[in-house]
Amino acid sequence: MSLTPEQDLPEITLPDIGKLSGSLAQRVYEALRTAILAMDLPPGTPLKKQLICEQLGVSRSPVTEAITRLAGEGLVEVVPQSGSRVTKFSMSEIREGAFLREAIELAAVAKVAAEHSEEQLAELTRNLRLQALCLDDNDETGFYREDERMHELVLSFTGYPKLNAFAATGWIQVNRARQLLLPMRGRAQEAHEEHRIILEAIRDHDPERARKAMQMHLSELVTRLEPLAVSRPDLFD
Repeated sequence: MSLTPEQDLPEITLPDIGKLSGSLAQRVYEALRTAILAMDLPPGTPLKKQLICEQLGVSRSPVTEAITRLAGEGLVEVVPQSGSRVTKFSMSEIREGAFLREAIELAAVAKVAAEHSEEQLAELTRNLRLQALCLDDNDETGFYREDERMHELVLSFTGYPKLNAFAATGWIQVNRARQLLLPMRGRAQEAHEEHRIILEAIRDHDPERARKAMQMHLSELVTRLEPLAVSRPDLFD
């Protein structure tokens, strides 16, 4: 599919690269990646290099390098002789990522339930409280951040330091698609309640209950995304 010349980068504010660390190309990459994962740059959005350069105050070289890197992660599609655009969602990729996520997180949460320390339990409890505060403030972005943090904590508490990096690569499309669900009425509250049940099982040192609670929580994702693939065909291939 070609991109029409009149399509431009939406009027959005990319993250301030001055507040990021690393090389210029790394900072441009992080700014674009953050905007894509947060759906500030929705699926199908054309990426006009000149407009990105103007917004970020950089030359074309770091933008080109960042886009190439994002294409390697599957977040950007380079269209020959036309340009680049944010990759649209694919239900087959989402199902595959969800399958991988479930396999890893069910094993992880069972291990954490069996072996967690009091310090780890306290950190998970604080995280759940932060989720509740975000809900009270109608801060969906903040809730999504703390939601993601909870899953990262569970993986890190397994004691396997490479697990989070592996997981982040394996289900990057799943995490992006999750943004479609949180604005749905009541979904954030439901997710918080599911997190509470998972935490209770961890607190009770009950690996099987923790595994079942996590399975129920994760299974909601694909179930809720399937209708969106029909109602929002503009976001899906």
